[in-house]
Amino acid sequence: MTASNSPIRCLLYPSLGEVREHVRVELFARALSERMGRPVVMSMAPTYEYLEAELASGRVEMAWGTAEQCNAFEPQARAVLRAVRSGSCYYHAAFICRSDEPLTLETLAGKRVAWVAPRSTGGHLLPVRHLESLGLRPDTLFSEQRFLGTYRKALDAVMRGESDLCALFCNHKDAHAMRATLTTYLGADAPRLTPFLFTIPTLADGLILTKRMPEADAQALISVLTRMNTDGAGLEMLMGPFRVETFVRSPGLDAPAAGPRPTGAAEYLAGELDAEGRCLRLWSPSGRAFGLDMRGGEGRKLEEVLGTAASKPLMSLLDAVLRGGSDGRLEYRLTVNGDERVYAAEITPCEPSPGDTGMRLGLLVRDVSGLRALEDPLYRLASFPLLHPEPLLELGMDGELRYANPATHAAFQDLVEKGAAHPLVNAAIVWAWRGAPPGEPPPTVHLDGRYWELTIAQLWDPPGLRVFARDVTLRKQLEARLFQADRLSALGSLAAAVGHEMNNPLAFVLANLSYIREEMDRLKQPLLDGKPVPRADLDDMLDALSETVEGATRLKHIVQDLRTLSRKPPEHRARVAVQPVLENALKLLRGELQHRARLERDFHDMPTVDADEARLTQLFLNLLLNGLQQMDAQDAAHNVLRVAAYTSEDGEVVVEVQDSGKGLSPDALAHIFEPFATARPNSTGLGLSVSHTIVTGLGGTLRAESREGRGTLLTVTLPAAVPVAESLRAC
Repeated sequence: MTASNSPIRCLLYPSLGEVREHVRVELFARALSERMGRPVVMSMAPTYEYLEAELASGRVEMAWGTAEQCNAFEPQARAVLRAVRSGSCYYHAAFICRSDEPLTLETLAGKRVAWVAPRSTGGHLLPVRHLESLGLRPDTLFSEQRFLGTYRKALDAVMRGESDLCALFCNHKDAHAMRATLTTYLGADAPRLTPFLFTIPTLADGLILTKRMPEADAQALISVLTRMNTDGAGLEMLMGPFRVETFVRSPGLDAPAAGPRPTGAAEYLAGELDAEGRCLRLWSPSGRAFGLDMRGGEGRKLEEVLGTAASKPLMSLLDAVLRGGSDGRLEYRLTVNGDERVYAAEITPCEPSPGDTGMRLGLLVRDVSGLRALEDPLYRLASFPLLHPEPLLELGMDGELRYANPATHAAFQDLVEKGAAHPLVNAAIVWAWRGAPPGEPPPTVHLDGRYWELTIAQLWDPPGLRVFARDVTLRKQLEARLFQADRLSALGSLAAAVGHEMNNPLAFVLANLSYIREEMDRLKQPLLDGKPVPRADLDDMLDALSETVEGATRLKHIVQDLRTLSRKPPEHRARVAVQPVLENALKLLRGELQHRARLERDFHDMPTVDADEARLTQLFLNLLLNGLQQMDAQDAAHNVLRVAAYTSEDGEVVVEVQDSGKGLSPDALAHIFEPFATARPNSTGLGLSVSHTIVTGLGGTLRAESREGRGTLLTVTLPAAVPVAESLRAC
């Protein structure tokens, strides 16, 4: 049994794309929470398939499903509440084309169609079924079928001429009602499109209440949802996410379309008054208002019908309207049946009709208690951009600045002036057009000595970008110090290996120089006396000099390699060939390798990467050192360090470092990339943590696989450098 204070989880299908709908979803959840006495948590599913999987596994109490999903899950649900739009819980799909290029059923062959999504009922499934019922197969009928994700995108594609037709849900088979629906999506452009064919009706989409929800809670929720927009609470705006007026319990798949239903106890009052406050007409859908019976009120004064408490504010408003000669509006509180309610009243002078002998005034009173209760969370949502301490802005896909909060203008004072040419805007647009894959780190912009990390969210309806800019200058400085500390730690680990590597050439350089000096001393006097010197002696000395030069050159390269590792990285990346960097790291460890393990290399052709050579050297050195240190030096004859480098099927660079050491336990493997996590004495535990940061900073991944007794495999994947032409196009 679900605990009474546990949240009700509601999952919504992913087609709700407008910003205002996200806000309304939040308010709708708040309204339900207040009425249920339990938190209602709403989230949007990333895909239709994900929503179905969550329903099938019983992990949600409630879900907003398409008509198809409601039909599929209704048999095993506690209840399905269908959405009511324009008075009906059924809807059709309309085929839409351009007004200046009208289509008919007979002229569809060879046309291009823009569908919404494969699981969208009104935007794909219903029109496809309708065509198939007429003996037409969409695969052969249309020359092109595309899925664009939202109704707005499909309509835009038809308007731009990229497609010839699309499908849009509609509540009635009526061209005038359809144009009203088109206007909600396209505004003034709506007359450019027109419906030309309507499908048969289907039961509407709606809310699926699963058996995870206790029966008592389900009944309470049904009562709240079916009365939410007809109980006088003024909550019609909350139905905005679903574009509905109310919900009704599903009549079943085989039930005929229902006729009009009574609205229930709607708490609002409409009427006409004369200048004395006498009711010329008075009407309420339920016949009641303020807890009183309104029937038979015509001809009586407002005070007689409503009582003193309810009529006094209205009579004050009436006097103000009569004195001012214009509309008047008033909100006031009133206790009804022991419950304090908030009412909004409007009185408007009516246009005189033929035969009028006096002034007539229209009256409308509504209970807005529920809406007022939600004003605090509404203002809290609305104030978020203003009070957010860091820059927040919204952009069009062309870089047009739609909105920027005060923190944005304070941080980037030239943003409005530069517009789309501003580095921050340019970075966001390039990120969007590149289609950054999941897991890729956010872009960072360097401006006036500060680093700004961008978090970018795609807005679909209408298309745009929401950008959060976070000042990460301090973090970048700390990272630089961490990289330098790790670099020094790596140099310390290299000391023994490099010392051995330098000792060999240094020993024979010194020995050769000593030999040459002795020979010169021996041959000095004969040369001064003009005596001939044996050619063999001179050849031996020249050979010794050549070996000395070779040894000195080798020492120079070792020093250069160490300088590459220890120098501070540049501010900008460059195109780097991976294999030479990997070879360089192996050369630095040549001495250590000779005493630890046998090296196996498997290198293939690879594209370049956008990286810093010093950090890339540090990365590979850390991985190689980690592999060597995992293997016992006393077992050097059997140890193997395998290094492979190749191009993946996706065109990415892959480098593998595999050792034959002791391997790691599952617990150690789980923490392998955490700072200071190490199982070896005298180790800082920074190497793999810094390596992971370097790789992710380059947009790649670093994975570890290990089994105790079988060794460890570290795999680096780096994205290939973007071709120059493609990079220029993106900008």
